[in-house]
Parts: sequence; structure tokens; C-alpha cells
Amino acid sequence: MSESRITELETKFTFAEDLLETLNQTVIRQQRQIDSLQEQLRLLHQQIRDNQPDGSSTPREEIPPHY
Repeated sequence: MSESRITELETKFTFAEDLLETLNQTVIRQQRQIDSLQEQLRLLHQQIRDNQPDGSSTPREEIPPHY
């Protein structure tokens, strides 16, 4: 292999490594966001459950009939 070909491959490898690290950081950030959203959803679900008097009615059932 010629020296220029090796240099070209090394350059491509370096860019690929950088891209992989960037994508990895994106996945980590998105997983943290997903975890946060799941926790918020869990808390909202708990609040809804805690605010229902007997646990059997749903918000849909509480809408007046004329709606």
C-alpha cells in the first residue's frame, strides 16, 4: 500500500471514530431525556390515581353529558 493510501485510510478512520463518538453522546443524551420523560409520566399517573376519589372513575367519565 502506498503512503498516501494509508494516510487517506487513517483520515477516514479518524472521522469515523469522531462520528461514532458524536452519535454515542447523542444516544446517551436521548436516553437521559427518555428516562426523565418516563419519570414525569409516572409521577403524573400517580397524581391522577391519587386524585380519583374511589379509583374507578376516569377523567372521561367526569365530563358533563352535554359535552
